[in-house]
Amino acid sequence: MLADLTLAELAVIAVTAFGAQIIGGLAGYGTGLLMPLVLVPMIGAPAVVPVIGLSAIITNLTRVAAFREALDTRKTIVVTLIAFPFAALSAWGYTRLSGKGAEILIGIMLIVLVPVRRIFEHLKLRLSERGLAYAAAPYGLIMGGTSGAGVMLLSMLMSTGLVGTQVIATDAAISFLLGFVKTGVFAGFGALNLKLIVVALIIGVMATPGTLTAKWMIRRFSAQFHTLILEIAILLGGALLAWRAFAS
Repeated sequence: MLADLTLAELAVIAVTAFGAQIIGGLAGYGTGLLMPLVLVPMIGAPAVVPVIGLSAIITNLTRVAAFREALDTRKTIVVTLIAFPFAALSAWGYTRLSGKGAEILIGIMLIVLVPVRRIFEHLKLRLSERGLAYAAAPYGLIMGGTSGAGVMLLSMLMSTGLVGTQVIATDAAISFLLGFVKTGVFAGFGALNLKLIVVALIIGVMATPGTLTAKWMIRRFSAQFHTLILEIAILLGGALLAWRAFAS
């Protein structure tokens, strides 16, 4: 079942997932942006978004449980209901991509999403509930077919006035619910096999210790330095993925 993945590779996946979940607990995003850097060379670009979509059901549920007291239920419902059909459509579109196309898409999205978040923060944009509903549609399109759209969702929620653990909990709840949409589409169109499910479960299993570690750290350290390191890794990794695809 996992004969084409060595124990060392499985260990790398587990360790990276643990670290990504810590960063996700501190900064509100991380797993969907960091894991492709490790997964693409091991399982191929087309399998990355389906694997992360399935693992997100576990990782985000853990994050919701850890920060449940800060969850904004109303905003969760608004974004989920609007984004639902667009995420499903985009996930279906992803299953039509070639391996090269998937790799280019992931790489470009990793590069673009970092400055988008910075621009949102710099402009100090504020969204009303209606504005959040409008923004949920393009978010759903991006989220369904890419890995790492949590950066966009994070910026959207911050623009409504949510702060700190409110952002982390609400982001996780929305991603958890939409994870079922992506996984259902990917499974229905044959983009998830038993090997990929096992890889997703390995990532998901690391969610609990990673999130608990983040919860312990978030009371003691600033997340700014961790966010800077994450963004550097994202930009370099995205550029590498896109370059590999164009060069092949």
